[in-house]
Amino acid sequence: MGIPAFGIGTFRLKDQVVTDSVRNALELGYRLVDTAQIYDNEAQVGQAIADSGVPRDELFLTTKVWVDKLSRDKLMPSLRESLRKLRSDHVDLLLIHWPSPHGVPLAETFEALMQAREAGLTRAFGVSNFNIALLEQAIALVGADNIATNQVELHPYLQNRKLADFMRGAGIHLTSYMTLAVGQVMDDAVLRGIAQRHGATPAQVALAWAMKQGYAVIPSSTKRANLQSNLGACTLQLGAEDIEAIAALDRGQRLANPSSLAPRWD
Repeated sequence: MGIPAFGIGTFRLKDQVVTDSVRNALELGYRLVDTAQIYDNEAQVGQAIADSGVPRDELFLTTKVWVDKLSRDKLMPSLRESLRKLRSDHVDLLLIHWPSPHGVPLAETFEALMQAREAGLTRAFGVSNFNIALLEQAIALVGADNIATNQVELHPYLQNRKLADFMRGAGIHLTSYMTLAVGQVMDDAVLRGIAQRHGATPAQVALAWAMKQGYAVIPSSTKRANLQSNLGACTLQLGAEDIEAIAALDRGQRLANPSSLAPRWD
């Protein structure tokens, strides 16, 4: 099963807010749900999934291992705890959330990820926030075929072309997070113009732009109406001139760049 092109993210959503968001998304037809250990909402996500009545085999569930759990002795126990919270016997995708700031060798983490996959606790594994140098290390360790995705910040103002081109060449799938640039796309004159021509919203335009390039997107929203509206991106057909206009918006504006975790970006 490949990674669905469209799903719901849960970053910064907590407690009843995340329960309602995931419940609404599943009712509207979303089937990919993305969470992480550090979001502190896996139990609420699990509750929403359990209450939804959607069969587990229709869902694609992603979680991410936090940086203090990347060692051989901690990764599997942390995953079992995540699964307990998520009320599932497996996730579909398990990601390294950020490169280890504690010097845990990548080989050790991948060894644990392969054990998790062999044990059936995850169907696939991948990485998040990896630059080209780290991806090259990962490919050397486990092969590009075993890296399901690299989840990175990518939006009209940070198009990450060097990294995206490298990944395309290596055959590694890209998942875009913050595709809406934390709401900045809503007020962009170029995106509003494109949206107007298509009878769409700027959010739909940004999401459709990313999907047209083959990326998966995982926008979050606390409002059911916005969750429903965002789904319209799946059927929005952008023309070459639209893509060209969005390409010109790139300004290398990075929004997620924690100094203690971030690698040297390309």
